[in-house]
Amino acid sequence: MSGALATGLPSAGTLAALLAGGAVAVAVLAVLMRRREDALPLLAVLALPFRVPVAADGRTVNLLIPLYVVIAAGTVAHLLPRLLAARAGAPSLASAESAGDPRARRRARRLQWLLLGAVVLYVLQIAYSDDRAKAAENVAFFYVPFGLLFVLLRDVRWTRELIVRCLALLAGLAVVLAGVGFVEYGQKKLFLNPKLVAANQYDNFFRVNSVFFDPSIYGRFLMLVMLCVMTAVLWGSRREAKIGAAVLAWLLAGLVTSFSQSSIAALLVGLAVLAAFCWGWERTAIAVGALALLAAAVVALAPEGWHLGLSGKHGSANNATTGRAGLVEGGLELFADRPLEGFGSGSFEREYKLHVSARQATSQNATSASHTIPVTVAAEQGIVGLAVYVSLLVAAFLVLFDGAGRSPPRIALAACFVALVLHTWTYADFLEDPFTWALLAIGVALARAPRESPATPPATTV
Repeated sequence: MSGALATGLPSAGTLAALLAGGAVAVAVLAVLMRRREDALPLLAVLALPFRVPVAADGRTVNLLIPLYVVIAAGTVAHLLPRLLAARAGAPSLASAESAGDPRARRRARRLQWLLLGAVVLYVLQIAYSDDRAKAAENVAFFYVPFGLLFVLLRDVRWTRELIVRCLALLAGLAVVLAGVGFVEYGQKKLFLNPKLVAANQYDNFFRVNSVFFDPSIYGRFLMLVMLCVMTAVLWGSRREAKIGAAVLAWLLAGLVTSFSQSSIAALLVGLAVLAAFCWGWERTAIAVGALALLAAAVVALAPEGWHLGLSGKHGSANNATTGRAGLVEGGLELFADRPLEGFGSGSFEREYKLHVSARQATSQNATSASHTIPVTVAAEQGIVGLAVYVSLLVAAFLVLFDGAGRSPPRIALAACFVALVLHTWTYADFLEDPFTWALLAIGVALARAPRESPATPPATTV
């Protein structure tokens, strides 16, 4: 995840107090989750955006500590009792799922095995990585806890009422966080991430990040919420459409202040998916093709004063993509050096510096990830990792899209996942983002539910 300046490790007394407080919070939330069936998903949605910078092993990682507390409480409240019941011979959830579509269940199982396989392969490839600390951070702070989150959300009974409440909570949270961004923009002062404060001094525009430490992660959050709200506008009642339109206008303004090009592009792709479900794939493809040609013409002919990066004295693809084109080129060179096994998990940053930065990259790019997940996977994990990644995407698309046209919640999940994947191709963080696991978990739950289940309402509701 994007970094902030290190503030040092806490003292032993402070660490003990934090652990004690965390244990109390986990216990209280576990009791609440045992008493209320909807507590886990609602608390997970509430905790998803919030990151806390933690210094470890000479680097700072932005960790989703509130979400970790929710996951720990959910594990105590639901997973551990389930494991104990299984050991005692109680019936498993498989019998409850037998009423669903057999093909959907097979696809869901395949997706889950591929998720597990991706994590296992990542762990195995740490063995020959030159940056084992970075890889271990990804496993400990992202893959393991988010895998638990996947299991917890997958087994939630996603009724229409629960989905609507989660959407309302997510939209309300986005409205508040966009408001924080507006305050930052108005004051030209950021609350978090001093690195971005310094970078803003040299940009032609002021980028805000709200509570996310990174404008692109902030933009990704707003983009995903906007796609969910747009689904409610398209398939909801007239009253829901009016409320949703007002929320969308507010969030769009927030997205613009982030100046996240990747988030705006991902939003357009997600909207195209929604349009295809609503008005048909052929008409949508024609409209998207025409708009793409128009956009390409505008970018190619734009004057230097528009700051698009392609024209003028310093115009280039690398400049237009704020250095991403060079990073992709360097990542492909790394892949060409070790095409089969790659350089090992978590090694991109270090290997990029050693192999590429001295020849073609700026010092800023030399300390970045590739900002293109397929390139990162190819450089770090080689053809083997790339094959698992592609298989995972195919399995996820099959689960999310098959039969989704009869269920607006599933349509929203499909659009959000497509947009998220595109965002990872232009920025970073795929399995390191909890939204990936949450979208797939809810998608699996809805796909394998019986057709008559309330989790798949008619197309006139949300």
